[in-house]
Amino acid sequence: MSGPLGLFGELFADAQMAALLDDRASLQAMLDMEAALARAQVGLGLIPDSALAGITEACRAELYDIAEIGRQTSLAGNPAIPLVKALTGFVAASDADAAKWVHFGATSQDVIDSGRSLQIAAAARLLKDRLARLATALAGQAERHRLTVMPGRTFLQQAVPVSFGLKAAQWLGAVCDSDRALAPYGQPQLQFGGAAGTLASLGDKGAALAQALAATAPFAGSDWLASHTARGRIGRLGSELAIATTTLGKIARDVTLMMQTETAEAFEPSAPGKGGSSTMPHKRNPVLCTAILACAARVPGLVSTLIAAGVQEHERAVGNWHAEWEPLFDLLRLTGAALNHAVILVEGLEIDATRMRANLDLTHGLVMAERATFALAASLGKAEAHHRVEAATKVAISDQRHLREVLAQDTGIAAKLDAAALDAIFDPAGYLGATEAMIDAHLARYRDQFTS
Repeated sequence: MSGPLGLFGELFADAQMAALLDDRASLQAMLDMEAALARAQVGLGLIPDSALAGITEACRAELYDIAEIGRQTSLAGNPAIPLVKALTGFVAASDADAAKWVHFGATSQDVIDSGRSLQIAAAARLLKDRLARLATALAGQAERHRLTVMPGRTFLQQAVPVSFGLKAAQWLGAVCDSDRALAPYGQPQLQFGGAAGTLASLGDKGAALAQALAATAPFAGSDWLASHTARGRIGRLGSELAIATTTLGKIARDVTLMMQTETAEAFEPSAPGKGGSSTMPHKRNPVLCTAILACAARVPGLVSTLIAAGVQEHERAVGNWHAEWEPLFDLLRLTGAALNHAVILVEGLEIDATRMRANLDLTHGLVMAERATFALAASLGKAEAHHRVEAATKVAISDQRHLREVLAQDTGIAAKLDAAALDAIFDPAGYLGATEAMIDAHLARYRDQFTS
């Protein structure tokens, strides 16, 4: 990763999310675990009260040389081992007796997993903040454009009319799903099992300490039962991040298609320097959508790594635990970046309602063929009505005439549908079905989830 301020700027990782997941934050999260452990142990009388100040004072990331810990990690196999060694040294420098109680009863994976859980929780809360902002923007688009008619498209061909408001509301529904799915991850999950998950080194105090630690900041509310090799929570989180990013990719894909020159129904927000071409001055490229789609394209491979890494041996894994570290944080960065782009996209999305309506006329009424069929079905029966309208569409296409004109000249049809009925059939705004009820249902869910 080049970093949010590197060559790729904030295309794939924004500065705010990156700061929650960088090496300094990882060190501090592990140190927060060590400080919380010491506080819980003092509370239960497992270590002397006098040891607490020395340990907590040394649990500050700025005291540590990240590069040196990294060099030692290459030898130790994980960063907790050199960090605990350095922490013990800092404590010993001021209180040799307190140094005896550093990391007491814990193992490296306890420190790493618990620390990373604190980072994951902070990242999940940031993602939910952005999801809320995106949901608000989508709700606004759904309300404003509830009756803005446009072609509905299936297999990339015009099907029947829809409203852009319903399209935005359906995007909103998927965003609401992801917000709800990510909610549990805003709560850190304590990992505390000792050498092989039994806390045997703590004697008969192990369960009490685990429960006390799970009730102590920053883990308050956490479950105290966790296995080192049960990785379902990580796999589920990765999967939910992938689903969220897929939703954002779907929004971006739709907008890019609507933004094509020949379609020209929607446009990304414009700004100086945004979306230009190095050689073609007229271009207005969908750069926000491009970034979202690029993030979404990278996600599936990362999730597959997490799922594959979930197969772990006995009480401690050989390699597969380690394989989770970078892909999970990459997923959080990519989802965060995609969300940032999506918020900007939807908040500033420009809709050309006139062009949407004009595009409905490109087929010379063929987009209303289904409505004509159902209008005739009451008197002719569904099969006969379908046959008659299908024949009329072929004439309309071959003669390049409007379908309404062809139907009006069919005496059998004209006897059933007069001019006023045909006018009503070919008004796209009158064929939106349950659109408004669906939009209202999505908006009600949004208000319940985000504003109540």
